Amino acid sequence: MSDLPLTSTHWGTYRVEQREGSITALHPFEHDTDPSPIGKGIVDVVEGPSRITQPMVRKSWLETGPGAAPERRGRDPFVAVDWETANDLVATELNRVRTEFGNESIFAGSYGWASAGRFHHAQSQLRRFLNCIGGHTQSVNTYSFAAGEVLVPHVLGGFRAFVYSEGNWDDVIQECDLLVAFGGVPIKNGQISQGGVGNHVQRDNVLAAADAGVSFVNISPLRSDVLTEANAEWLAARPSTDTAILLGLAHTLLVEGLEDRAFLEKFTEGFARFEAYLRGETDGVEKSAEWAAEISELDVETIRNLARRMATSNTMISTSWSMTRQDHGEQPFWAAIALASMLGQIGQPGRGLAFGFSAMNSVGNRYARLPVMAMPQGPNPVKSFIPVARISDMLLNPGESFDYDGQRYTYPDARIVWWAGGNPFHHHQDLNRMLEAWRRPDTIIVNDWCWNAQTKHADIVLPVNTSLEREDIAMAGLDPFVVKMDKVIDSVGQSRSDHEIFRGLAEHLGVADDFTQGRSEREWLEWIYEESRRICAANDIDLPSLADLERDRWFEAKTPMAEPTVLERFRADPQQTPLKTPSGKIEIFSETIASFGYDDCGGHPTWYEPGEWLGQTDVGTRLHLISNQPTTKLHSQLDHGSVSRAAKISGREPITLHPNDAAARGIESGDIVRVFNERGSCLCAAIVDDVVRPQVAQLATGAWFDPDPSGECKHGNPNVVTRDKGTSKLAQGPTAHTCLVEVQKFEGDLPAITAFDPPLIEPNTP
Repeated sequence: MSDLPLTSTHWGTYRVEQREGSITALHPFEHDTDPSPIGKGIVDVVEGPSRITQPMVRKSWLETGPGAAPERRGRDPFVAVDWETANDLVATELNRVRTEFGNESIFAGSYGWASAGRFHHAQSQLRRFLNCIGGHTQSVNTYSFAAGEVLVPHVLGGFRAFVYSEGNWDDVIQECDLLVAFGGVPIKNGQISQGGVGNHVQRDNVLAAADAGVSFVNISPLRSDVLTEANAEWLAARPSTDTAILLGLAHTLLVEGLEDRAFLEKFTEGFARFEAYLRGETDGVEKSAEWAAEISELDVETIRNLARRMATSNTMISTSWSMTRQDHGEQPFWAAIALASMLGQIGQPGRGLAFGFSAMNSVGNRYARLPVMAMPQGPNPVKSFIPVARISDMLLNPGESFDYDGQRYTYPDARIVWWAGGNPFHHHQDLNRMLEAWRRPDTIIVNDWCWNAQTKHADIVLPVNTSLEREDIAMAGLDPFVVKMDKVIDSVGQSRSDHEIFRGLAEHLGVADDFTQGRSEREWLEWIYEESRRICAANDIDLPSLADLERDRWFEAKTPMAEPTVLERFRADPQQTPLKTPSGKIEIFSETIASFGYDDCGGHPTWYEPGEWLGQTDVGTRLHLISNQPTTKLHSQLDHGSVSRAAKISGREPITLHPNDAAARGIESGDIVRVFNERGSCLCAAIVDDVVRPQVAQLATGAWFDPDPSGECKHGNPNVVTRDKGTSKLAQGPTAHTCLVEVQKFEGDLPAITAFDPPLIEPNTP
């Protein structure tokens, strides 16, 4: 197998087998000890019926022009056109909007993962092109952990360095006694890592830690969030109560004199204000273990005993990224930082804080990050932006103001929406509301390779290559493997790379020299690699020549051992290496955030009651829906492939119910059920299992949106029922995990799944 071509994806590296110009199989990379099966799903779809093989234009838009019959997006047939026509239509529309409304009316959020290659990074190619013609409105932060991205810099002085560097498995295995995992350590998430994966290590790390005697505590509504072999203690708390639990633990430390006062005085700012809150001096409510137990439905002695164990053990607190994706998602991370500060173990090996063990394959790895070059996007003259999860708000409310991180901004009037390399019909919440918003722009342009919900709801669809149809280099920076991605098959139909698409448009608009800088695709690839070699060499990391990499196809970089982390250096000498906060310390109380005057995010970690949760008085028979990451695909990528489809039941996404909740509804495993609330509904297939706590339903994201005329998703996309509300005025992050639903057994004729069917395509007749 080692002589077969290589390709790299966000979920792994594979050897590609082909016959007579077609892909026949993908085989795991020989150096991957725990390969993901996801990649095999592309084999049967890369040339399948859902593949888009030439440029397409929605019929009403083609006949009438921009803004035509927006209510028919998703229902109109498409007309196939040639590239010359497509380029002319797009260029003309860009010029119209730039002239009449300005470049800020071009929204290129384009959030997504797309290809693992450094050159064929779809979002970078799109934004580089638009910056050559005057810029665009873009989005900031991520759906993964937007609340943390905005909050943690105020508290610790940064974010990304703490996510990828603080807390590593080697130190946990050697030094840790107790790993308390809020949101667990879900190995399924560790299948992936942006930029490519050479060797999957998360499973081995968890098992090695367990073998070394590390005790795991899984605080999650899902028992499966920690490997069974790790023998974790499962604390099945109510969803969205992590902050209350953290505060109850902190209060126990306080009243029992278990806090590390010396650490708090030397390394933190504002603890006295937080202490007053814990004691109830500011609001009359003591944040005791009893208080936390009532909110979370954990046993009060369980909370007290856990606090005592944490204080007397070498303790690591891991907070999953999913905790930020709930109402007031800023608070769990902040409360975890405060609790870790009270324990006084921050900055010590194998102890303190980790932000999301196994959130990706790269999190918790000790090696130094490869400093590699990205495709340059160039300066964006347009300064308007939106928080990543506020797409519908922007489209529905142009000209209205919004709060974000202490400032007031205004939503632009987006006339063009352009997506390349992602899919908002997967990422975004309350899809029926988004469908309403999706009718507002004059023109929606999508670069994609298959007929999914996004392309079906577009006006102009530009067909792109898959990574198997172009050459590239996977060089993540987060993974030591550098992989030459071979072009394995010719372009399917008339599909082109994103770069080729934008180069053609740049020629139409007279900016080809700016966009290409005179380089071909191959010359760009060579430039990116040689720049990466130069930067790595300056950091004492040797990469092979491109010729040697192409000969051997892969290379494992020998990076220096990671230097001490930010918090290790801070603990060693807070005067010489202060944090990049106003005080130079860990800000348990932030004067900056307090000065914003927000009613939903004050100056210290605080419990705010979620908008929807099991503790509210009118919950009735509703269940709390957890829409977590899927096991058989990356987000929604390859949902139509064989691996994902094999896990469906009657063609629908499975939803897991606790036996008590299933019995109360007369539901058995395999039954089709309707999941609904006031926002929408979807059809799923039931799995009855006590791996979820009572009153919780688990439905993974990623099923391609497949609405019937009423908006009900026939296929099981949970985002028809999730809430489209910002976490708070501070970060405006997504809140998908704050969601109550009812579930009932479906009766009647089951509608056919059409998620993977292409739309009607008509010939282009003059």
